[in-house]
Amino acid sequence: MITVTEAAATAVNLKRLSDEGVSIWLDDLSRKRIASGNLAELVATKHVVGVTTNPSIFQAAIGSGEGYEEQLAELAVRSVTVDEAVRMMTTADVRAAADILRPVYDATGGRDGRVSIEVDPRLAHHTAATVAEAKQLAWLVDRPNVMIKIPATEAGLPAITEVVGLGISVNVTLIFSLERYRQVMDAYLAGLEKAQASGVDLATVHSVASFFVSRVDSEIDKRLAKVGTDEALALKGRAALANARLAYEAYEDVFGASRWTALATAGANKQRPLWASTGVKDPAYKDTLYVDELVAPGTVNTMPEATLDATADHGDIHGDAVSGGYAQARADLAAVERLGISYDEVVKQLEDEGVAKFEAAWGDLLDAVKVSLSGKGVEGE
Repeated sequence: MITVTEAAATAVNLKRLSDEGVSIWLDDLSRKRIASGNLAELVATKHVVGVTTNPSIFQAAIGSGEGYEEQLAELAVRSVTVDEAVRMMTTADVRAAADILRPVYDATGGRDGRVSIEVDPRLAHHTAATVAEAKQLAWLVDRPNVMIKIPATEAGLPAITEVVGLGISVNVTLIFSLERYRQVMDAYLAGLEKAQASGVDLATVHSVASFFVSRVDSEIDKRLAKVGTDEALALKGRAALANARLAYEAYEDVFGASRWTALATAGANKQRPLWASTGVKDPAYKDTLYVDELVAPGTVNTMPEATLDATADHGDIHGDAVSGGYAQARADLAAVERLGISYDEVVKQLEDEGVAKFEAAWGDLLDAVKVSLSGKGVEGE
């Protein structure tokens, strides 16, 4: 364990990031991280004020079995189904993490101290089922600082409105396109209006919109490399930042308009942009690229621990890196389009792949838990 003094020395960049108005959330969770005190230490020493999870994270954590043996044995004795076992384990982890983050939640008036849990990814294209699952998850976790993650699919948009309308805080995930992002913000505002009409205290409802970053570069860079010209190669590593910066411009636009002003007067909270998928995939790029270059007030950056540590060690936090860069961002995306790379095609592909990836991870998790339950003498179904 490092000392408090040592931790403070290594967290200067993280403090600077927080001081710029960026909330640092950890993109990872496991029973081991909770039980060992590691999560509490990150909150105490590295300015972590929230946690996000997804099916891939739970598949890695629970699939390893470490820390889950006792609960698995108890679930096996009860002859629960595989689906129920997974839900009991994931919600237990989120509940425990929410308790660790509760002081942050209280200190920030609910703005931070949040822990997110995703609806079953198999429901991504089913509105009514997503709403029912969101209500069930909120009830199972039973903590005011939980956020329910709903994917930004076409079916997810009306689900967002319905769930927010019930007064449940939502993390909208798998946003890749600017058009879809505007639809997400509209769905949130419609949900707030619905909640207001039902008498819900709008001050209790919070939301973030998870705009994915690195996967955009991964796909567009691959296509630029195929084009192979000097002009194309010079554009590598620029599309994801351009996309995110234009998303922030859209955020400023929507939350500066009269529709929002009326809700703000009633106590509503802005839906903050959350930069997701901020771990760099290309080793040619600086490992803190999607942190250093996406500093903007009123945002969240959810990082895998490797990115968090890299930012603490050698991040270059130099103030707002987003506002004012909109013209260049538009120029960069336009240049990509001129080379025959369709933005609309890329973002649609990324959304489809994102849903499929989480669904596959969830399937792997179910299979691993089924094996564990069966190994304890119980047939998981």
